[in-house]
Amino acid sequence: MTDNQSLMPVTEWAALVPELMVSDLPRSLDVYTRMFGFTLNYTRPGFAYLSLGRAQWMLEQAQPGKAWLTGPLEMPFGRGINFQIVHPELDALHERLLAEGYPLFAPLTTATYMEGDTPHTQRQVLVQDPDGYLLRFTD
Repeated sequence: MTDNQSLMPVTEWAALVPELMVSDLPRSLDVYTRMFGFTLNYTRPGFAYLSLGRAQWMLEQAQPGKAWLTGPLEMPFGRGINFQIVHPELDALHERLLAEGYPLFAPLTTATYMEGDTPHTQRQVLVQDPDGYLLRFTD
């Protein structure tokens, strides 16, 4: 996948790190690093640990009979969940997605969400990764 010279070790572990089963780990790694801007921290066979700003992420090659699979994986993976990820360069991400023709689930918009009487406004763009996991990048 990569040589160890290009890896960035993790210096502090996040309190919550999603681990996503993927159908094609090399393809997912390409999209997460080249398109979405994640940094590859380390790998081992069938596994990769990535980060983006303060977000940390694990990808694992799905394998039949894997002990941690709770049911069959059917496209799109991750139904019923979206991951909100603060992106340190949201405009650059959006430009890269458009330039590469990467499909947007929802275009770059500004959204306001209420917390009681307090509005919280953020810009966001939504995409699905190669396996269909829904990612909501915000700034």
